[in-house]
This record gives sequence, C-alpha cells and structure tokens, in this order.
Amino acid sequence: MSLKLILLIVVLLSLLLFLSVHFIWGIVWTLGKFFHFSVSYAPWKWTSIGLVLLVWSIVSYGYFIGRFRLDVNHITYSHPAIPASFDGYRVVHISDIHLSTFNDRPKALERFVDSVNAQSPDLICFTGDLVTIGMEEAAPFTDVLKRLRAKDGVMAVLGNHDFLIYRRDFADMSARMRAVEDLANYMRGELGWTLLRNENHLIARGTDTLTVLGVDNHSCSNQGFHTVAYGDLPKAMEDAKGFKILMSHDPTHWRAEVLSKTDIPLMLSGHTHDAQLSLFGWSPASRMFPEHAGLYTEQGEKGVQSLYVNVGWGCTFPARVGVDAEITVIELNKIKN
Repeated sequence: MSLKLILLIVVLLSLLLFLSVHFIWGIVWTLGKFFHFSVSYAPWKWTSIGLVLLVWSIVSYGYFIGRFRLDVNHITYSHPAIPASFDGYRVVHISDIHLSTFNDRPKALERFVDSVNAQSPDLICFTGDLVTIGMEEAAPFTDVLKRLRAKDGVMAVLGNHDFLIYRRDFADMSARMRAVEDLANYMRGELGWTLLRNENHLIARGTDTLTVLGVDNHSCSNQGFHTVAYGDLPKAMEDAKGFKILMSHDPTHWRAEVLSKTDIPLMLSGHTHDAQLSLFGWSPASRMFPEHAGLYTEQGEKGVQSLYVNVGWGCTFPARVGVDAEITVIELNKIKN
C-alpha cells in the first residue's frame, strides 16, 4: 500500500469524523430550536478537531514507530511426548514478513534478523507470507534473509499472499501458479530454506525424532476476504515419526482439521497480524479469528494439543498500534513421568 493511498485513507477518515460530529451537532441544534434550549457550538467544534488530531497521531505513531517495534517472546512448551534428546530444544517461530514493509527501512529487517540469530535457535520456523504482492519484493532483501541461521536450518511454508492471489496482472491461473513456483524455488535455492509443501522433514537426535510438517495455506473459515485452501494435511503426515510440529499459515486450520482429529501436539501459525491494532488488550482480529495471537491449549480427544499464533513482522496496512512485530522463542520441555 503506497504512502499516497494511506494519506488518502487518513484524510477521508478525518473528514468523516469531522463531518459526523457536525452532523450530530446540527441535529441537536435543530431540536433546540423546536424545544427551546440552546446548544453551545464550542464543545462540538473542539471534539471534532480532537478526533481528527487523534486519528493523525495514532496513524503517525503506527507508521513511523509502531511498525518497527519488536518483541521477543519466550515460552516454555511442555509435553510428555517430547523426546528426551529434544528437551531444551529451541524453536524460533517467525511469520508474515511481508517484505515490502521494509522498503523504506531496510535496516529494520536487518535488526529483526540479527535478533533471531541472537536467540541461538536449534530450528527456525517461518509460517508464511514472505511477500505481499509479488516476488519482486524479495530481491532487495536476499542477502539479509540468507543471514538467518539455526542448527537445523530454516523451515518454511507458503501463506495466502505467497500464492500471489492479490496480484491482478496474471494472464490466467497457470501463469500465477508458475510465479508461485518461482517464489518457492527462490526460497529453496536463493535462501537455502527447507520449504514444506504438504510434506514433512524429520530431525533425528540419536534414536529420537522430531518431525516438522508443513502445509500450503489452508483457510478453513469465511474470513471476508479472498484467500485459498491448498493444504493437504494427510499427505503431510505420511511417514511422520516422533514428536510432531505442524506449520500451517492460517490458524483456522487448527480447529478444523488438527484439534482432536490428529495426534499433532503443536501447531504454529501466523496470518492474523492481530489486526496490527490492539487497544486496551482488545484487537479487532478477535472478531474474525477465535485464535488470533499467542498460545492456545486444549485437551483434545488425542491428548493435549496447542496452537501458537505469531503476529508477524510485516504489514498489509503499514502501521502497527499496540501489536509489535514478534519473534517467538519456544523451548521444548519434556514432562518427566
């Protein structure tokens, strides 16, 4: 989203608020004429001006400051099925980079990447949306992204934006899917990431195993905007062994196909951005996604199962207010019997 479009949206919103207050004042003033009471204009005028200034202040903060704030959240994830050799294993979960976010502040992306590496991860899990519109966003940041380091590498899946569904210049579906393959090959080749497309990757420590499963974006709810459902979880689960971690971009997949339907203890997602807005602990994302940010744990029919929703790094609307970009450090902890 361009700066010009942002300014247009903010101007229109400011005008709407300003006129709305004056419209209400006009109704009250008219009623005063009929019912013989007077209404001072000054409070209404200052209210309208105050609302306009508030909108500009919030958007300015979100654009210039909030967009580049970063939280490193540490959680200990305990489960009896964690193999002994993976006790203390550190998974760093990141999501929704949306590289175009950093066009005007590339140093911020470097700082985020350095912060990931500073966590000494055994594994980095990226749960999708590398780009927003197209692969051309990636080229300026290749060298920075290649700096991500973990003992067992970087695992990744494709999010809804990675399927380039918001780009309008493809001649047909086959042209779009060829571009998606180009992006997938870039992630595998240029970046050296392990991209899991309805498949899994086994990590061994002696006789103990941990299997990371990854599916293409799989939306399981009506979210009010165009998205896709290309995930194939049964295929991804073929020959999976040991403790399982599923990467699936859209958190609605958890309740629809994972919870109580599989033996997958932990799923990692992103997608929601927590609406990039949280006021006094409430986010509009909660109206659309039952699981919209942080850790969720339930007793399923096949045991205790958890979902972690990372609020991402980048933006679709370039502002964050009350929802900082996130690095999640998940330390596995085997529950001793």
